[in-house]
Parts: sequence; structure tokens; C-alpha cells
Amino acid sequence: MDPLTSAEQAVLGAVFLDPDQLTHLEWLAPDHFYRPVHQALFGALRKLRNDGHPALSAHGPLPLSWVTDAVDEAGLHVRGLTAAYAHTVIQACPRTEHARVYGRMVLEGAIHRTVAQHAIRLHQAARADATQGEVEEALHTADVLTGVLTDLARRWGTDPRPVPPATAHGAAADVPPLAQSDQVTEDERFLLAVLTEQPGAMEEVVTWLRPGDFADPTHGQLYRCLGALHHRGEPIDRITLLWEAQRRGLLADGTLSSEQLTAVCEGMVPGTADWFGNRVVRSSLTRTAAASARAIRALAQDEVLGPGRLINHALHALGPLDEVRTRWETANGYSAPTRTAPTAPPAGRAHAALARSTSHLGSSNSSTRLGPSTHTPDDHIPLPMPRPFTPGRPSRT
Repeated sequence: MDPLTSAEQAVLGAVFLDPDQLTHLEWLAPDHFYRPVHQALFGALRKLRNDGHPALSAHGPLPLSWVTDAVDEAGLHVRGLTAAYAHTVIQACPRTEHARVYGRMVLEGAIHRTVAQHAIRLHQAARADATQGEVEEALHTADVLTGVLTDLARRWGTDPRPVPPATAHGAAADVPPLAQSDQVTEDERFLLAVLTEQPGAMEEVVTWLRPGDFADPTHGQLYRCLGALHHRGEPIDRITLLWEAQRRGLLADGTLSSEQLTAVCEGMVPGTADWFGNRVVRSSLTRTAAASARAIRALAQDEVLGPGRLINHALHALGPLDEVRTRWETANGYSAPTRTAPTAPPAGRAHAALARSTSHLGSSNSSTRLGPSTHTPDDHIPLPMPRPFTPGRPSRT
């Protein structure tokens, strides 16, 4: 059995044995559990507590009705649940006073799953936008992901800040990169032809278009040559471009041939540099969004990463997308959006979260309700998250 399943069973077993443990688990929600049967059981236990189940006021040994009624309530939402499984989770709990630690393990698993799910959605949105020639859905999904990461960081008790990973994480192997379409290649070639043949065309794109925006590395190198000629104030045409490519060693190392350059730049192309450049940077944005999503998915699949590091590394992985997005907005004349400060967690929720960072010293596990325990501060344990994950379009931070 994997550690996450064991932790989920231990949390439920602790609450079955000692309903008072629910008061220390207010920050834990049913949907933080991975298995549906565990979600149903935890939700049922909370409902019985909120409804004032007689077991909560019983003296002496805990009534069996606390277990049977919870199973009956949970059975309304899942199939196949029996009282025998309730006894299984009870036996899986080593010590009831460790319920908050078991809950933290459940919470950490929920954070990893949540980040992975939003990364998958971002990749799907990027693929859809790339096919349709749009960017809005990818940008909106990236906004949602940023908002979720920011909220998770504040709830967990860390500052939401981009932090590069100490070791490189490859992209998730089960999420393929976006394929380069013929239309993207054609747009890049037409743009280079316009920049080469139309005097002053570089002025339209030089402030927001970068060599890395080109899907074809050769096209990116040619744009770099054009940028160098423009920067030095030298005339631009196919001959000066070929000379600059030779000076940069592109002909010698086989990156480019004179025939390839002629094929790219030959003939007049109807259109403006601004129009073709916008299409190129738009394609760059969807590719970058997909690459960021794949990197975040790989981070979420790394079980060694703690929630704080996972969140901050994921924010760092969104950095390249933010950079391309800023230039795309510049190209389209968009003004910077108004940014609002994130909302702090409710005081009651924060208090409950702080309560879980204390440890109990008590007796061993038993079927009777535990008495009051001594609380020992343990400040290094971070705060938990709530149960959001359905934001609208939060402001980027």
C-alpha cells in the first residue's frame, strides 16, 4: 500500500476512534482525499459531527453507532462500502493523537495532484489555441494556475515567489510538445522576407519580437542577423543579410546556405512586418505555455518535492510565459492589467491551520475517546491550504 493511502486511512481511523480529532482537522476537506470512498467517509464524519451526533456527548466507551452511522451516510455517495472497511481504516491508525500529521500527508498529496491537474489543463488549452490560432484560453488558464499556486503558497505558509529548482527537471514524458505546423513555418518565412525587402520594416517589430519566438531555429538565426544590421544602422537587403550570416559563422557550420536564404527571402510578400510578427509571437506564446505546463507537470510528479518548493518552482516555470505574454501585449497595444493584492485566509481558518502545527503527547491508540492533551509548538510545519481550486480569473502576481 502506498504512503498516501495509508495516511488517508489513518486519518479516518483516528476520527472513528476519537471524534474530537475533527476539531483539529478543520483545514482538511473531503476533496483533499484521493480515493472516493475516503472522501465520502470523511464528509460523512464531518456531517455527523455538525449534526450533533449522540456519540459526541456520550460518556465512557464510544458508541458503535458513530461508526455504523458514518458508514450509512457515506454509502449514500459511494457504492460497495461496508462496516468491514471502517474497521480496516481503524486498524490502519497507529495513534489517534497523530491525526493532524496524517492529515498533513493527505494535504501534501492533494497539493501535488492539484498542481498536476492545472498543468494538464494549461497544456490542453495551449494545444487548442495553437490549432485555432488563438491565445486567450491559454492565457486565462495560466492566470487560473497562477492564482491557485499563489493561494496554495499563502495557505501553506510560504511566500509565493519564483524559485528555480536546484536540479533540472525534464518535461513530463507523457505530455508531448506542440508540433510545429506548416502555417507557422510559412508565417516566419514571410516575416523574414518582409523584413529583408521592405525598408524600415524592422522598426515595427524590433521592440517586442525576439529570435527565440521563431519555431524554426534557422529562422531565429536569420532574425538575429537582421537585428544586428538594424542595431548598427546598416542597410538591410538579401546581400547584407547573407554577409552578416557569413560573419556569424552560419554558413561555415552548416546552419544556413545561400540557397536557403534566397528561398526564404525571394520575391515580394504582401503584408506588413507587424502583422506577420504578431502571428509569430502568438505562436511563440502557445508553445511557451505548453512548455511551461510540461515542466510544471514534471515537478508535480516529483514526490520528493515538498509543497512549498513545488509551488515556488512551478511559479518559476511560468516565468518564460509571462515574458512572452508581456511582449505579445505590447505588440497588440494592451495596457498592463490592474493587479489586486491576494485575499488573506479567514482568521478562523488560519487559526485552525496553526493548530495543526502542534504535537500531542498522549497515550497509545485505543477505542475510547482521548482526554485533553498537552500542545507543543512546532513552528516549522507550514500552514495548510483550503479547498479552493475553482477560481475565476485571478490577477497575476
